[in-house]
Amino acid sequence: MSYPTIFTTPGVRAFAEEIDAERQRQLAKFGHQHHPDGTGSVPQQEAAALARMECEDAFGSGYGTWCHVLFEETREALAESDPAKLRAELIQVAAVCAAWIHDIDSRPTTA
Repeated sequence: MSYPTIFTTPGVRAFAEEIDAERQRQLAKFGHQHHPDGTGSVPQQEAAALARMECEDAFGSGYGTWCHVLFEETREALAESDPAKLRAELIQVAAVCAAWIHDIDSRPTTA
């Protein structure tokens, strides 16, 4: 059976399907989990500011990598205490992961 896709960005459907499969494994192993966020401390905010500067410096100097981008986005998420803003930051982390995975998948393979 063929299902229409709701995803239009290249690679996002495969990413979402893999995430869904991983979530199913997590649910089977751990069940539904509920934990405190543990985000928004002053040290986390300072680390986010440093990660932003490092990412900007790396790209400004021509050696920026996916690692820089993901590290910055993750640090920004960890620095956020407001649940709505934290959620938005986590979506950005997921989007960077999707973009990075798409980049990896689009590279020529050498055998």
